[in-house]
Order: sequence, then C-alpha cells, then structure tokens
Amino acid sequence: MPSYLDKQQSAFAGSLASAASKISNPTVAAPAKASAASSLAPPSPSPSAASDTNTTPKAKSKYAQVYSQPEATGTGTEVRTNMAYAVEKLKDKGTTMTAEELEGFLSLGRFSEQHKEDLMAGLRKHPRVEWKADPKVSEQTWRTGTYTYLPIIPGVKDKQSLLAHLQKKRDASGLSVRDLKDGWPKCDQALEELERIHKILVFRTKKDNLPRAIWLDDPSLHHHVNPEFVTMWHRTPIPSIDDMHRKLVSVGQKPTSEDPRLAAAASAKPKVQKKRAGKRVGKTTNVHMAHLMKDYNTGRLG
Repeated sequence: MPSYLDKQQSAFAGSLASAASKISNPTVAAPAKASAASSLAPPSPSPSAASDTNTTPKAKSKYAQVYSQPEATGTGTEVRTNMAYAVEKLKDKGTTMTAEELEGFLSLGRFSEQHKEDLMAGLRKHPRVEWKADPKVSEQTWRTGTYTYLPIIPGVKDKQSLLAHLQKKRDASGLSVRDLKDGWPKCDQALEELERIHKILVFRTKKDNLPRAIWLDDPSLHHHVNPEFVTMWHRTPIPSIDDMHRKLVSVGQKPTSEDPRLAAAASAKPKVQKKRAGKRVGKTTNVHMAHLMKDYNTGRLG
C-alpha cells in the first residue's frame, strides 16, 4: 500500500505535467492579443530584407516618414516667431532698422520670398512698430522703408524729456518705472540723480528697494533743517490720542478724527440681533366665503 509521501509525489508530478501541457499548447486568446499588439507597432523587416543590400532608398524612407515625428511645416508659426524676434531686436537696439538689416539678423536666407513678404507685412501692422515709407521710391515693396520700435512712453530717453513728460501730466497718478524702461531700459542712474536733487519723488519696493513709480517734485519746497532741532523734535513726548482729543476740545478746536472713547464705547456695546419673522405655513383657503364667517355679535344692542 503506497505511503503518504508516495501519494504527495505522484500528485506533484501530475500538476507538473498539466502545467507543461498548458505552456506547450497556448489558448486561442493569446494569438489574438499578440495580433492586436502587432497591429499597433510598426512592421519589422524580415532577416532577409535586413540583410539585402539592394533595398531601395525609397523603401527605407517610407517607414521613416510614417513612424517618425512630422517635419515642421507651419509657415504661419514661423512668421509669428520671426516677428517676435524682430520686435525684440528693434526694442533692444532702440534705433531704426531696414528690412535688409532685419533679414540679416533673422537669417532669412533659407526662407522663401513669400515668407519674407508676410513677415514685413505683419511688422507694418504691429502696434509696437512704426514703419516709414521710403520717399525716394515711387512704389513701395516689402524691402523698402524703415522700422522703429514704439515704446509705451514715447519720446522719453533722457532726464530732460522725462521731466517734460511729467510736467505735461494732467493727473496726480505716478509714472510706472516698468513702462518707462520699455523705451529707456537704462534709466536707473538717471532716476537716482533726479531724486537726489529733489526733481522727482520715487516710490520704491520694500523688499529690493527698486524704483516702482515716480512723481514730479519741486526743489523749492525742500529746506535745510538744523540737526539740533530735529533731535529736539524727536525727544518731545507725543501725547496719547485721548489727551490730544481732550485738549483740543478744551480750547474750542474740533478734532479731525472722532473721539476714540466714543468709538470704543460703540464697539463694546453688544449688538442686538433682530429676530426673523417666522415663515407662514399653509395657504389661506375659502376666501370667497369670508363674508359668511363674519361675526355680527359685536354690533348687537344689549
């Protein structure tokens, strides 16, 4: 009679045999998955085709065009890109440039004539570019004329033009330094010099102490104060708000601010919340019978 170990050995051998049969005979679903994956992947050449040296270049380039990234054929995108480079160049240079100079800067030799014509036509319509026609030529083409960058604040290039622009302002708003640098990038030193002689007022950032906005200043309003008087001024104790308000009222002066004691009392007073009216539940019916339900006992004589 077989022992327990013999039974376990025979059962293990049977499981190995069944597993081997499944591996050697795959199911029908496996080829279907393989075919689906092979339909998505590019066809791989056979060993004979790979070793064939007489394969034509046309057959090789066919797969390269289908399965590689497409070539950059966006003509409109290239025109807008070159236009952005041209505007940035005009802004940095700060002078007038011709179409030939822009063509050399952008290296447009490999582009077609239509591309160059579209580029110059777009620059002439750009809101930050000014195009001036060539007066010596009767018929203007894309090669004629000059191009100049138009800054946000035009005509401000030095201290005199900046002061003149500030004097022409009709409102009290400050002039943005960021807009000023759009046409005058290196204006920091000039702003410091004008601030030192009290020609302009400069508002600076707290973190980096960089100029953010400027206003026109008047040097005649600045007077020298004795340092000893400044020291005495800072040594003088400042009365509290309550004492200042009380002293002003005692001499018949009206304080510019409200009495802080009244404001504190008003804030300390508890707020009474209003009760919301309860919502009416139900709907009135039998309105047409209201005259029948009238009480006539109130008018009866005793």
